[in-house]
Amino acid sequence: MPTDLPKRILIGRALRSDKLGETLLPKRIALPVFASDALSSVAYAPEEILLTLSLAGASAIHFSWQIGVVVAIVMLAVVASYRQNVHAYPSGGGDYEVATVNHGPNSGLVVASALMVDYILTVAVSTTSGVANVVSAVPALRGHELTLSVVVVILLMGMNLRGVRESGSAFAVPTYAFMVGVVGMVVYGVFRHFGLGQEMPAESAGFHLQATAGNESLAGFAMVFLLLKAFSSGCAALTGVEAISNGVPAFRKPKSKNAATTLLMMASVAVVMFMGIIWLARLTGVQMAEEPAHQLVGVPGDYHQKTALAQISEAVFSNFTPGFYFVAAVTGLILVLAANTAFNGFPVLGSILAQDRYLPRQLHTRGDRLAFSNGIILLALAAILFIVAFDADPTRLIQLYIVGVFVSFNMSQSGMIRHWTRNLRTETDPAKRRHMQRSRAINTFGLVMTMAVLIVVLATKISHAWIAIAAMVVLFVMMKAIRRHYDRVSAELVAAEEPDDVVLPTRVHAIVLVSKLHKPALRALAYARLARAHTLEAVTVNVDPVDTAALRAEWDERGIEVPLKVLDSPFREITGPVLDYVKNLRRSSPRDVVSVYIPEYVVGHWYEHLLHNQSALRLKGRLLFKPGVMVTSVPWQLESSERRKPQKAWSAPGAVRRGEPRAPKAVKSEVSAKPAGSADSSKKDSSQ
Repeated sequence: MPTDLPKRILIGRALRSDKLGETLLPKRIALPVFASDALSSVAYAPEEILLTLSLAGASAIHFSWQIGVVVAIVMLAVVASYRQNVHAYPSGGGDYEVATVNHGPNSGLVVASALMVDYILTVAVSTTSGVANVVSAVPALRGHELTLSVVVVILLMGMNLRGVRESGSAFAVPTYAFMVGVVGMVVYGVFRHFGLGQEMPAESAGFHLQATAGNESLAGFAMVFLLLKAFSSGCAALTGVEAISNGVPAFRKPKSKNAATTLLMMASVAVVMFMGIIWLARLTGVQMAEEPAHQLVGVPGDYHQKTALAQISEAVFSNFTPGFYFVAAVTGLILVLAANTAFNGFPVLGSILAQDRYLPRQLHTRGDRLAFSNGIILLALAAILFIVAFDADPTRLIQLYIVGVFVSFNMSQSGMIRHWTRNLRTETDPAKRRHMQRSRAINTFGLVMTMAVLIVVLATKISHAWIAIAAMVVLFVMMKAIRRHYDRVSAELVAAEEPDDVVLPTRVHAIVLVSKLHKPALRALAYARLARAHTLEAVTVNVDPVDTAALRAEWDERGIEVPLKVLDSPFREITGPVLDYVKNLRRSSPRDVVSVYIPEYVVGHWYEHLLHNQSALRLKGRLLFKPGVMVTSVPWQLESSERRKPQKAWSAPGAVRRGEPRAPKAVKSEVSAKPAGSADSSKKDSSQ
């Protein structure tokens, strides 16, 4: 195929199915593959807290560290809960499997739709946030955020089409570099502050932050509502935690143990980085505002607000510029590569759903590199759609982000509680019972935390979150419809016991469609003769009387004994008269099968398809819906379809290839011999 070489260059050589074990991941590679989303969230989650608190002015900013502590507690609770999940359900279904087994199929579909939306938004948020950080460091790129984001998604898709192990190895270095950069920045900031006693003011530290209009004197319930909204924004740091439970099959053995260890490593590093950034934000005096031009007093007219992490790293490394550029570079990279978590989670989930007949079966098929290629491509297209719709604005996209993930958190934790409760009813070993009770307590605490967050998110972000909720509802309804379709098809295809379903047709009436008496038509007639139908006739449609008369004359001149039936078409249509004729044949003899042979050209270039076979395609598409009608395409390969000039076609009169039996001698042409059954009976049938 002409596309094979570019395909091999882009995604590599195809892998055998028995090489799947070689793609399994050790913990050092699994951490960047599955945890890059959760780790990268610390780059923008603190900023979302500051932006929300800025609505009430400078007086509310000091609540940032308390909110950060609560977010960290929730993260640890969720991670502890998911450590129970990976041991109890190591098959890779994750939250979907937990909800389906313990709450039923509908609950599983709710979780699946929530996770799919979450994965799509993970790609959209990660790429746009990464591009925003790069633009903060390289202002020359400003105004090209949308294009850059789309290009990044396409590049990520290409990397993941090469396989999980290859993409993980490529993304490992940037992920570890990000951890080193942020932790190093925190350590260096602590050293400068406590060891050297130096001040590290951010570029926005000298500005005065004032509240937005209407929020100048927030107090009581209004202030509590604002704090809850800031907390829900900060909970974006928890996104991606569930990816490891969905990717357990990709780990090396012992799979559950390695997955649980990776979860603990991820949580430890993420909490340190998250709290370190919040502490440095207060230390450097970073001022973030939803509307910088109106809320920040003292800013110049051309001021462009950088991201919080960019301002912090610029302040901490004010005496070491390479440190700032290193943090900016690895932050942009990790935010972009965080989408890789979704590229590993979404295709696996899609494969499981396809296996359960809730999504098209194509999503269950592995590609050349043993990755679920169709799922990867589908995820990329959906993410690009969101990026374009929201103009690559990460702040607007984040507002939709955490609804889906916390829906799945809640369903998963409640499912695990039912799981442990069910097992405790039958378990008698005291040690195992204590372990189950401890695990149930952990999942109960996780459920309380995640339910509180979900309630807060829905209460504070419903004006934005409805889009994500609507997308979940659409996916849920679509998956139910797909399952009904597959169930209906399966029921129809099951071998029935009724004798009518296995009775052979009494007769086969063959029809060869001809427009001119050329080589493709002669081949179709010869092939139809070999099938030995009970009756055989050629059919043409009288679109142009002159052409039809010429065809009749040539037909008689050649002495072809297959009868030629001419169908009138006063409106010069081809498809309608043929369909009516076939319908009449079926109506007159319902037990007969009508076999329609259609000559077709095979061309070698895409643009040639526009010039040939359009009528044949339309006719085949209509005939396929007619019961009792069999459609056979008889191809004629044009020279453009062959790399070298083809040998003389087998259908040419008298032509025989070496080793092939010679066809019966024709009277005047290859189709002039009588068809199976008497010629008289064929003529009689065609005249009725």
